[in-house]
Amino acid sequence: MNTSTNQSHGTRVCFLTGASKRLGACTAKKFHAEGFNVIIHYNHSKNSADTLVAQLNALRTGSAFCLQADLCEHEQTQSLARLAFDCYRRVDVLVNNASAFYPTPLAECDHKIWDDLFDSNLRAAFFLAQQFAPELEQRAGSIVNMTDTYADSPLKGFPIYSMAKAGVKAMTKSLAKELAPRVRVNGVSPGAILWPPSMEDESDPAVLEDRQKMLEKIPLRTLGEPQNIADTVFFLANDACYVTGQTVRVDGGRSLS
Repeated sequence: MNTSTNQSHGTRVCFLTGASKRLGACTAKKFHAEGFNVIIHYNHSKNSADTLVAQLNALRTGSAFCLQADLCEHEQTQSLARLAFDCYRRVDVLVNNASAFYPTPLAECDHKIWDDLFDSNLRAAFFLAQQFAPELEQRAGSIVNMTDTYADSPLKGFPIYSMAKAGVKAMTKSLAKELAPRVRVNGVSPGAILWPPSMEDESDPAVLEDRQKMLEKIPLRTLGEPQNIADTVFFLANDACYVTGQTVRVDGGRSLS
């Protein structure tokens, strides 16, 4: 999508990666509802991104853009930061939400898989933060990184993903020091928010049994809602003025088990 300068220079801007669907889209809607202009990055989900932008612009003309980039391609990541800035000539909040997630049994791991998972989860987020740092410092802005409960308790069969998310959590602490005092950097660690595809069939008794077993591990005995994540991201980005370098678990207490 071609970018153009919006004239509402006083409106704050949130740039979100991987925000065309699911948690990212919900978070984009939250910022938009709170008066931000939003820039939505996507890779393959063009139709979803275009639909979301159209919905937001129908509510407030010129308040949303979408940009495509493969975050595993270094040059595209660099161009993405420039294009995002050109949308509104400002960025106040960076939300690093984009993530690849799939199993990597140890015997099947190779350099290509390593690069794909580390680039999409960690490397791109770091270099986007680097490129936006001068702008965020000027705006006294903030960064929110999406981590995962598996950063602390690795998921068997997903070693590379778990390590990449552990890197995101460490990056959050490091950047909080590097960018202080003008820019706050925090993370959000979602728990069970949406059923995985393997547990979506409510007509399958085995699926219902697996769901119940999962819920029994959560003290609050329920899945979270995407809005729970969106509200926490917004709180850290906008309201938590004396919080930096922290990762907030939004997991219904599951990490206590």
